Amino acid sequence: MKLIRFGAEGYEYPGVQLANGTKIDVSAFGTDYNEAFFGNNGIEKLAKWLEKNRDICPIIGDDIRLGPPLLRPSKIICVGLNYAQHAAESGMEVPKEPVIFFKATTSIIGPNDDVIIPRGGDKTDWEVELAIVIGKRTSYVSETDALDHVAGYVLHNDISERSFQLERSGQWVKGKSCDTFAPLGPFIVTKDEINDPNNLNLWLKLNGEVLQNSSTSDFIFNVQQVISYISQFMTLLPGDIVSTGTPSGVGFGLRPQRYLKAGDVMELGIDGLGVSKQMCLNHS
Repeated sequence: MKLIRFGAEGYEYPGVQLANGTKIDVSAFGTDYNEAFFGNNGIEKLAKWLEKNRDICPIIGDDIRLGPPLLRPSKIICVGLNYAQHAAESGMEVPKEPVIFFKATTSIIGPNDDVIIPRGGDKTDWEVELAIVIGKRTSYVSETDALDHVAGYVLHNDISERSFQLERSGQWVKGKSCDTFAPLGPFIVTKDEINDPNNLNLWLKLNGEVLQNSSTSDFIFNVQQVISYISQFMTLLPGDIVSTGTPSGVGFGLRPQRYLKAGDVMELGIDGLGVSKQMCLNHS
């Protein structure tokens, strides 16, 4: 199942994209895609509800904006340097343990919303990533059981302001958390539709030019390892986002380096998780 949310910013409603591409409004189901939904078997309950009600759900037009496919999660945890080639282009050693950092949930936007280059930022960068949506409360989970705690997967563009992230003191979170820096979607794909999250092609184009083109088979730490590792240090709640890192081809790693400017258009995708597209604007 593909979970979507649609409507004006801040006023989104839950929907589902069917196998034929038709999008339907499931507001009548009675709950948004939030912690309570994911933590109380919401996916299974919605699937059963649709068996009886699918044909009477309103159809959503293609002209309607898609919002983030879940309501603001409790946290976004990201893994850095999780592809060997990306570590190399960044001039950093391959990590012995996953590098983890937080990204503010206020950075979340819809899949095709504009990305705003922040005030004082001059090195805003792109990062296509596979993100995991947690399906149930997770603490000290083993790698063997980790996938049992997954609700689904979603496409994430982990936008980064490198001057904030790397040139100013403190942690990476400053360069990762600006408003609009987490486009998510177009949809959450439930885990039953993804045979192997550790073998998915992912790519990103800037103004039509392919700059990232890789596979999650190149992970240093795979999905199971990442979930298990993070759960040793914090409890993951239903609906939390875990983003698994980006492959090589980011602007920071190019020679000469290349960064986003107003008018640039990013288009990105992952096998089975759809495609998103964002235009860059300067902060007003």
